[in-house]
Amino acid sequence: MRFNRILLSATLVVVALVIQVTVLGRLQLPGAVPDLLLLTVVALALVYGPVSGSLIGFAAGLLADLAPPADHAAGRFALVLCVIGYVAGLVRPDNGRFRSAWGPMLTVVAAAIGSTLLSAGVGALVGDTAARHVGLTGLLFTATLYDLLLAPFTVPWIMALARRAENDPMAVEAGGGPPQSKDVSSGWLAGGTGLRIGSQRGGLRLMTSRSRANRAGRIKGVKAVKGVKSVKKL
Repeated sequence: MRFNRILLSATLVVVALVIQVTVLGRLQLPGAVPDLLLLTVVALALVYGPVSGSLIGFAAGLLADLAPPADHAAGRFALVLCVIGYVAGLVRPDNGRFRSAWGPMLTVVAAAIGSTLLSAGVGALVGDTAARHVGLTGLLFTATLYDLLLAPFTVPWIMALARRAENDPMAVEAGGGPPQSKDVSSGWLAGGTGLRIGSQRGGLRLMTSRSRANRAGRIKGVKAVKGVKSVKKL
């Protein structure tokens, strides 16, 4: 992994873990807890691919296993997030471009369900029956709902940061170079939810070109009037 990729991933994982432990973990919501760490791993895996996604997931899960108030065997979340990071990285298209926000959103849903099932399965193997007492169905529903609601506010920003750290030309806004194919991270940021991707940037360009044309016409008109007045004076 490149140095800038490691630095950005480590920073995002640590920040996500701190927010997860100090804020989200204390909300006392019914069922599961919004998993910001999972969303961070998924977003980075969608940009970096399966190998980097699995490494980031393993490191993030190991930190979660060791962070207080952890009361389970170390390595449980490391295994879960390693698998999730690898599978999420496989969803990344060959050209790295997502033409619709549905791909990342469905990946988030699958990651929430998969992480809950894997965590419950690994917990059952080591004798942890907490998921059985809470109810697996309720955990699956609430985990998917919370992560899906949190995803539009986290995943596109993390993807955009990851692309900029990689000096990816898709992260550069149009203005100095040739127009690039639209990616879901830029469209998601522009549209808020990411479900409206398409004509916003084109509309802005059209408005800009029209304003420039109108300004040029006004300048030409002023110059023409001044020329007529100078001729009359002569």
